[in-house]
Amino acid sequence: PLRYISKLKELVKHEADKNKSQWKTMGPAKVAVPSPNDFLQKRSKEPKLAPKKKEEDGKKLLPLSVPPRTYHPVTRVKKNFISKNALAVMTGEPKKPRHFCVDTRQGDKYLLEPSGLFPKYINKKNYGVLPKYVIQRNEEMKREEEEYQASVLEELKKKAMKVLSEEERTDVLKALKKNWEEINRAYQGLPIVTDTRYKQMHKEELELKLKQLEHDIAAIEKHKCVYIAN
Repeated sequence: PLRYISKLKELVKHEADKNKSQWKTMGPAKVAVPSPNDFLQKRSKEPKLAPKKKEEDGKKLLPLSVPPRTYHPVTRVKKNFISKNALAVMTGEPKKPRHFCVDTRQGDKYLLEPSGLFPKYINKKNYGVLPKYVIQRNEEMKREEEEYQASVLEELKKKAMKVLSEEERTDVLKALKKNWEEINRAYQGLPIVTDTRYKQMHKEELELKLKQLEHDIAAIEKHKCVYIAN
């Protein structure tokens, strides 16, 4: 038989030639080589300022020789500093002596005021007075505590149990006894033979209801005060 030749042979060859790099088999591609004259010079990459423009003739203003109207000449007055200092010493208040503390035999001394031995802070006008922010914070805490206590009391009042009056207690007791009589009548009317599952379940349900009603009636008759939750 003849050898099999694919129909896509030329397409595969074209795709392979298209994706093939030129320098893989024949070396690097030939590109333009930079000229040796274009070498990197010193300080060539530093930013350069634009050249100054030369002043055109006739546009340069000459300085005026006459002072303007807003000019005020500085008048220098001679002062006699010796007499000024002497007058300041005579009329000024004398300096208060500074308090020192000597703690060694050689006479080493230091200032008494910043040492902590001088009663500086207790002589202040606002010594021992609560700051304003502390008073404000205490008032806010007290107000929040009162609001919390009021909310707790309101919640307790909502959750408080209600006491049944004697009339309501009598009505509830009569209703329970009436309900017991109706269920007991239904229970007495059951057939003697309970041969089916439905009859057994119905009988057990009536017995449970009767037992629960008897328990409630006995509890209400035993206790004079009955509390119910809202």
